[in-house]
Amino acid sequence: MKTLVEFVKLLEGEFDNREQFQDKQQKKDINFPFAQHRNTVINANIKHLPVAFEGIFLLEESNYASNGKSHASPHLFLFEEVEEGIKLTSYEMPSGYDASTFTYEHLSSLNYEELKVSSKFTPALYQYHDGVWEGGSESMFTPVLKFTLHETFSADRLEVSESMEMNGKRTFGFDDPIIYKRK
Repeated sequence: MKTLVEFVKLLEGEFDNREQFQDKQQKKDINFPFAQHRNTVINANIKHLPVAFEGIFLLEESNYASNGKSHASPHLFLFEEVEEGIKLTSYEMPSGYDASTFTYEHLSSLNYEELKVSSKFTPALYQYHDGVWEGGSESMFTPVLKFTLHETFSADRLEVSESMEMNGKRTFGFDDPIIYKRK
C-alpha cells in the first residue's frame, strides 16, 4: 500500500502544460492545446467501500483549450497496487453528472455499489523504472476505434500521450506528449 500512496501523491494536485503550450505557440503550432489537470483523491466521498479496501479513487478534472474552444473531460479512476505494479481502472461517470458538473466542487456522496467499471477502457498498468513510473494501455472502444494511452510520471512532471485511431487513421492526438507540471 505504501507504493500506491507514493504513486498517487505524484498525481494528486493541480497541473498544467503552460510552459509547453507557450513554446508551441511561439513555434506557430496553434493546434496544440493548453491543458489543465486537477486530480483529487475522493475515497472519503464514496459510501459503502468494502472493508479493508486498499484502492484509491481519483477524480481527474481535465480541461483542454485550443483554437478558441474549451473542452472539459472529467474521469473517475481507481488505482490499485498489483504484483506487476500499479493498475488504473477507469469508471463510468456516475449517474446524475455530466462533463461540466463532475467536479470536486459539485461532488456529493457516491455509492461504491453503484459505480460501474468502464467496459470500453482496458486497465492500464504502470511500472517503476529508473526513477519514473511508466505505463498505459490500448483500448478498442469499437471494432474500428482504438484509444491508446501512454504516460510517464515523476516528481516534477506528468507526460501524457493519448490518441484515437479510426480504421488505423489518427483522428485525435499529438506527435508530442502533453507535459504537465505542478502549479
